[in-house]
Order: sequence, then structure tokens, then C-alpha cells
Amino acid sequence: MDSRLRQFVRERAEYRCEYCRLRQEHEPSRIFHVEHIIALQHRGSDEEGNLALACQLCNLLKGTNLTSLDPDTSALTCLFHPREDDWSQHFQIDGPRIRGLTDKGRTTVWLLEMNSDERVALRSLLQEAAEWP
Repeated sequence: MDSRLRQFVRERAEYRCEYCRLRQEHEPSRIFHVEHIIALQHRGSDEEGNLALACQLCNLLKGTNLTSLDPDTSALTCLFHPREDDWSQHFQIDGPRIRGLTDKGRTTVWLLEMNSDERVALRSLLQEAAEWP
């Protein structure tokens, strides 16, 4: 993947994690990653439609996963796909927390630990500074 494509992905995402919605400027010590939504080992590609900008935590927790278990039903569920799914249909911002509205949303919030103490604390500070959401 070349630097032009990486820059395109960053700009398309407006320098915001396409999963948890934090901005790169909110985590300056953790460089955001251009990630493969479907990992190369699962026949993903370097095409624009398979790339998303992800904060370091979301990317590391997602790894090569395409699915996980819904925390409410234990059903095997696909994860949120930033190129195919509408964020607002699957997630809702609830103060400093992100709430999953669908099975896909709940599963992604759970697997990516979007409401860990560290993340909620950061979003609370950003909210107080009128920088979140």
C-alpha cells in the first residue's frame, strides 16, 4: 500500500477512527492505522473499499476478526464494516459512551472495548472541552 493511498484513507475518514470516532488529535501519542477491514489472510485486498482508519486500540483489538459473539445473545455476529455499514444505524453516542444499537453494533462495541474505563475517561474529558462528539 503506497503513501498516496494511506493519505486518501486518512482524509476520507477526516482523521477520525471509523470505529470509535476519536480523532487522531485526541490521541497524539498513538498513531492511527490504515487497517484492512477484511485482513489479507482472509482474502482482503489493499483496495480503497477494504481500508479504514482505526485508532491503535480499535485496530489492535479487532485484529483479523470478521465476527465475534454478540454479548447479549451469544450468537456469532459480523463486525461493523466501515465501508458497507452506516455508523449511525449501529451505534449511538450516549454521553462519553458508545452504545450498540444492533447485534453488529453491540458485538463491535464489546470486541473493541469501546467503553473501557480508559476510553470513557478520555471521552469525558473531551466532552467537558466540547470536543466530543
